[in-house]
Amino acid sequence: MLAALPMPALADDPDGGLVAPVKALYAGLEAVMREGSVSTFGKRFQQLAPVIGQAFNLTAILARSVGARWSGMDEAMRRRLFKAFTEFTVASYVANFDEFSGQRFEILPEQRSVGADKVVATRIVRANGSPVRIDYLMHQDGQGWKIVDVLLEGTISRVAVQRSDFRALLDKGGAEALIVSLQRKTADLSGGAQLSDAAPRP
Repeated sequence: MLAALPMPALADDPDGGLVAPVKALYAGLEAVMREGSVSTFGKRFQQLAPVIGQAFNLTAILARSVGARWSGMDEAMRRRLFKAFTEFTVASYVANFDEFSGQRFEILPEQRSVGADKVVATRIVRANGSPVRIDYLMHQDGQGWKIVDVLLEGTISRVAVQRSDFRALLDKGGAEALIVSLQRKTADLSGGAQLSDAAPRP
């Protein structure tokens, strides 16, 4: 559905690696989009999974999305939930970025701080020239900068949307209900392809 022009070299990043995860994500997305219909969903999932795992702090995103209940879960439940969430996240990208059709990604020069975190601004320019703004909230830890939220139109937090969705499921059936829901959505996106062995680990 979306496509990218080649990203600038990572050496062009003057901010200590701040923009590098976004550049790597877009390069990975471009690669799987160029595969398009000539490759299976499962193969594109396997290709993109490590890219997602490196660009995003998926554990932090999941913990923020689950909220206070995360700290009360035992390790076994956290691992099961992480696996389901990660597979859903990667499958969502594979399904939504599935072919090259003239669009391009652009990393914008403006950046802003949110406390200790920073926001990298980007946009997707459709083939007809209309842009979609997508910003990335970046958090720095011992492994460098990682994406911890995606902001549609620069303001609509993906984590906040997920937190609302997850709360309803957790209130109704606990973590098990959330896992089942994520697994069902992943199966719908992938057409039932085998994905488990490719997903990043926490």
